[in-house]
Amino acid sequence: MRQVIGAEWAKLWSVRSTWWCLAGAAVLMVLSALTLGASTATDLMREGVAAARFTASEPVVSATSFVQFALVAPAMLMITSEYASGSIRSTLQATPIRGRMLAAKALVALPVMFVAGVLSGALATVAGYVVLSLDQFGGHAALPLGEVVLDLLRVGVFFALISVMTLGVGTAMRNAAGTLTVAFMLLMGLPLMLLMAGGPAAIEVSLRMPLFAGLAFMGSTDNMTGGPIAYAAGEGLAWLLVWTAAAVAAGYAVLRRRDA
Repeated sequence: MRQVIGAEWAKLWSVRSTWWCLAGAAVLMVLSALTLGASTATDLMREGVAAARFTASEPVVSATSFVQFALVAPAMLMITSEYASGSIRSTLQATPIRGRMLAAKALVALPVMFVAGVLSGALATVAGYVVLSLDQFGGHAALPLGEVVLDLLRVGVFFALISVMTLGVGTAMRNAAGTLTVAFMLLMGLPLMLLMAGGPAAIEVSLRMPLFAGLAFMGSTDNMTGGPIAYAAGEGLAWLLVWTAAAVAAGYAVLRRRDA
């Protein structure tokens, strides 16, 4: 298993697309967090609440809704690029036990995307604090270390889990276009469509899909629902784990039954 993980690690870092996706995610995180943070600071200034403060990492949590696709892309390419090039045959010849191959890819994606989420979030938090603590923005941004660290760790866990979920979808779909379509519908399209439908049942289903489950886990209040998600962070994490496990199980079922 150690050798298989080493091979998957080498394949992930040997292509430029991984580096470009991670760099793009960091830039997008900074820009999105600055935009959302500036909007919050401007609202506080307009309301004249001089003593109000918000944690500099709060806009980072909200920005995950936009940044998630930049980080799930390399997880998707870990499997779909091999089907596109035909190298999946060599991979399965080297690792005939297909579950072991999929597990190795997941075990590589998890720490990489966790660290990428934490580092990009930390960069955006520092940039947001430096900019939004200026007098021009009312000096409303604060940087309490404990809250910031907790927020960044949750962001890393969220990105790690949705990346593995996308890996499972990619294993089932076997092509980039189909994987992107399904991942987009799971992570953004369906949750927003159900939320806009407005029915009680549709809203309840929407709030348990990966996007809002992740925002609940991260404690987001700026999440398109008008306030905090109406269940605990632990339940949000549980729903994320359920969706991730279901996607990986679906991918494994297809991987076992179909030829490369």
